[in-house]
Amino acid sequence: MSTENKNIIDRVTSWFRKSVTFKIISIAILALLMLIPSSMVDGLIRERKYRHQDATREIMDKWSNDQFIIGPVLSIPYKRYSFDKEGKKTTYIQQAVFLPEKLNMESKVDPKSRKRGIYEAILYQSTIQMRGYFDRPDFSQWKILDEDILWDDAKINLGITDLRGVEEEISFKMNDVTYRMQPGVAENVSFQSGVSTVVQVKDSSLSDQFSFELALNLKGSQKLMFYPIGATTELTMESNWPDPSFTGKFIPDSHNITKDGFEANWKILQLNRNYPQQWLNKAYTFSDSEFGLVFDEGVDQYQKNERSSKYAFMLIALSFLIFFFSELMNRKRIHPIQYLLVGFALVIFYVLLLSLSEHMLFGAAYSIAAVAVIGLVTIYVKAFVGSNKFTLLLSSTLSMIYLFVFIILQLESYALLAGSIGLFLVLAMVMWFTRKIDWYAVSSGKDDEKLE
Repeated sequence: MSTENKNIIDRVTSWFRKSVTFKIISIAILALLMLIPSSMVDGLIRERKYRHQDATREIMDKWSNDQFIIGPVLSIPYKRYSFDKEGKKTTYIQQAVFLPEKLNMESKVDPKSRKRGIYEAILYQSTIQMRGYFDRPDFSQWKILDEDILWDDAKINLGITDLRGVEEEISFKMNDVTYRMQPGVAENVSFQSGVSTVVQVKDSSLSDQFSFELALNLKGSQKLMFYPIGATTELTMESNWPDPSFTGKFIPDSHNITKDGFEANWKILQLNRNYPQQWLNKAYTFSDSEFGLVFDEGVDQYQKNERSSKYAFMLIALSFLIFFFSELMNRKRIHPIQYLLVGFALVIFYVLLLSLSEHMLFGAAYSIAAVAVIGLVTIYVKAFVGSNKFTLLLSSTLSMIYLFVFIILQLESYALLAGSIGLFLVLAMVMWFTRKIDWYAVSSGKDDEKLE
């Protein structure tokens, strides 16, 4: 190799070693490379989240699933006729559906938790009292003859989505007569799962209003929902659950929530829903009118882990930026391998956080993981930098960032606002501390000797 070629190679090698411009490019590439393990952590969080969902779903399947209560609904079959071309008559049976004029419900809900391994599901047991009355069924608007009405087959139907949750026999009392509910519902009542009983509504000695009472002991998981089938429907719900999440098409008219539980009250009119008080067959359905409670733990540990991991790149980039400014101002070279090791330590924080949060409260897990990683990075940086001032700066910065992220994780409605303000302040600080740096001089060959 000629002396001239060797000198060129030496100059190029020296430029790569000493150039601030190349250093900036290298650090940017290293920061981008750290997105790979960060994305792997995101995948691990999702995997654990799905496993948690599978485990809780299995617990719920063995207990009882979400419960949706429809009823009581009165159904009365009647005869319809059709004639073919030869005049032959065919008789077929249809259903007339009648809803109560008044429906008052009282529900007391006792939430419980069940575990499968390290995973936990929220279940509940409830007692539901129903009272109200039906008006005497009127077929005149449909011009159905009395002799075509099968009064003896009139049924009271109660829709229950998961009958495994029924814990005791269900008795239905109407006009002082007690009936025992049986599994199954009449055809064409717009729901398929539930219990029913044949009732007497034809007797002319009965009043024009049929009062009823019903007691139901029901267990389920996560959701307890009702339908406003009365011309006036009122529900009072009580529970010792301190953090209720009211859901469905109607929110409570009033509620009182304390650390010991809650009480909520609904009042819904027939004008608030999209079906009348009586119809034939399946002319209407009860869809899009449910309301009630979902036992929601709010932001669970997996959601918090997902949200915290979104700040991984910011944490790594700021740490690398501090390293770079330390090199620039103190003329102390830091090897790319050292950048990578610190970056991996910051990524390990999220693995520690995920694993610890599955066994303890998220706040405790976050504190332990943050202290462990900050301590590891501080000891490592002190060993190769040697500067107490720089080491204190780095550990303080990491501590403030971890604290900032933790505060954001506790916020739900204001998380975006707090996060955007925090990022703005970080950018403002970087701009302030670098305001006097002549970047043209730094990026040119004239100032490349700063890292020598």
